[in-house]
Amino acid sequence: MSLIFSLKNVSKTYGDDTLFQDLSIDFKLNEQLGLIGMNGSGKSTLLKLIAGKILPDTGELITKTGLRFIYLAQEDILDPDQTVEQLLYDSIKDSSFDDKHCHKIVQTSLGKGGFTDATVLSKNLSGGWKKKLAITRALCLKPDILLLDEPTYHLDINGILWLEDILKTANFSFIVVSHDRAFLENVCLNVMEIGRYYADGYFKICGQYKKFEKEREKLLSAQQKKQTSLSSKMRREDEWLKQGAKARSTKAKYRIEQAQTLRTELSALKNRNKTTTTLDIDFHATGRQTKRLLTAYQLEKSMGAKKLFSNITFELGPGFCLGVVGENGSGKSTFLSILEKKILPDDGKIEWAQDLKIAVFDQTRSKLNPELTLKEALNPGGGDSVNYKGRPIHVVTWAKRFLFMPDQLDMPVKRLSGGEKARIILANIMLTPCDILLLDEPTNDLDILSLEVLEDSIRQFPGAVIIVSHDRYLMDNVCHKILYLDPGFEALFFKDFNQILNHRQALIEKPKKIKKAEENKTHAAISFSYKDKYELDHIEEKILSAENEVEALSGKIQQPEIINSPENMRHHCSLLKEAQEQVHALYERWEYLEQKKGYTEV
Repeated sequence: MSLIFSLKNVSKTYGDDTLFQDLSIDFKLNEQLGLIGMNGSGKSTLLKLIAGKILPDTGELITKTGLRFIYLAQEDILDPDQTVEQLLYDSIKDSSFDDKHCHKIVQTSLGKGGFTDATVLSKNLSGGWKKKLAITRALCLKPDILLLDEPTYHLDINGILWLEDILKTANFSFIVVSHDRAFLENVCLNVMEIGRYYADGYFKICGQYKKFEKEREKLLSAQQKKQTSLSSKMRREDEWLKQGAKARSTKAKYRIEQAQTLRTELSALKNRNKTTTTLDIDFHATGRQTKRLLTAYQLEKSMGAKKLFSNITFELGPGFCLGVVGENGSGKSTFLSILEKKILPDDGKIEWAQDLKIAVFDQTRSKLNPELTLKEALNPGGGDSVNYKGRPIHVVTWAKRFLFMPDQLDMPVKRLSGGEKARIILANIMLTPCDILLLDEPTNDLDILSLEVLEDSIRQFPGAVIIVSHDRYLMDNVCHKILYLDPGFEALFFKDFNQILNHRQALIEKPKKIKKAEENKTHAAISFSYKDKYELDHIEEKILSAENEVEALSGKIQQPEIINSPENMRHHCSLLKEAQEQVHALYERWEYLEQKKGYTEV
């Protein structure tokens, strides 16, 4: 298998922080790699280096010539005053594609991206749709290798599944940085973690994420056992050296040299094992014995004319974890606000246990004062110690528990990363005993090691937990039931995410497209018939006619008599949407027929 690129002894340092040193990696054609690592380990830097956006301090990047490396950054840079269609056209205007091919690429991409209105300005898109547009723009460039940095961050469950479908059927190589373990499991055939706790600076396996998890555990466990073994051996050598051994004989000289080599090896191993330190989360429950903490009856809530959910009834007791999932805008945060007593339901009622104590992780982190120092934020009570479970802990020790260094304590909160702010909120929640934890998207910005610790702490919490998250891996590991919210359908409870996905599949009709089973037939089984040839020969005429219809309708809805009549406007907008969907369907059909024709010519 031919190489796409090789990193040879690459190092990168920012200030006093060495991200990686003497890193040597080969990446082969058709690899589909998931790249993981602790926050600050250099994942984004490594992607930029591979993309040629930055240079290494030492070492070199050797790439195969003539290949398109397309880099999709964490933060999307989109011209706010350009339409969706303009942004896609601009992305490929300097490419080698002719106008006809560019037009086909853009129209097909609009359909695959689900953009039914190509004239909407990017500034009017939600965060999730902006991310979909950035991904679609990258795909328009027809990459040979696509480098994606946290592409699922702003996507809801629909968006994540959309991206999974794209990457599962990709005809290009890719490297994706993500903390979404279910996503990694579903799309990546290889997984690599970079970190100083590995002798080579990274650990890579050929296999999906669950296999990686097991292999990683074996390796790190073996490293710990080796440290114990070497420590024991070093103690014996130190005892021998203390007896005043002198290098008079060849044998004694050799043993002293071996002892020094052993000391160096042990020191390096201790440093590697030390860097696997993770968050130490232990939520503090009140210890109350009440069997029923909260009971909700027939809850219903609307926002304006839009009904978010109705007929939600459930009971919450100690040791129970309820998950809440749904698309962006389905009412998840509103549901939590009702349980927190911040807003009232339109209908139904909630019974809370007497003197119930609720702790909240707010996804907007609105309770964090950006002007406070880290020390002040970690210790709301002031002073040099925090009170945790009735005993004082020095703020420096408390900070280290959440992976903060002493020299960060005077840093203002506004200068901290999203992951660091999330850790402050988790630290604050731990200081106050509670009966129910309400966690709204607590996994955002946390690396995988921190997610694993959060999972354990939720499972061990004696009280009740309600958690909103798109993290399918975590939800399946901690939730006893999952509430699925979809404004278009009845709110329902499920056992796990797989049941939700099956339910969605049964309810939602997918856009018109050729079944994958048809695409996956062997070349021999596919016949390009005379009917297919006739359709292919005339499909451009149909597309031109459909595009003329879109143009005519777009002009019509600008006319005063249409604008001034809400009923007419609704009718013509509906016709325009149908016409745009017809254009996208025709482009997909054109692409399929050409692909089918190509199979029969092989």
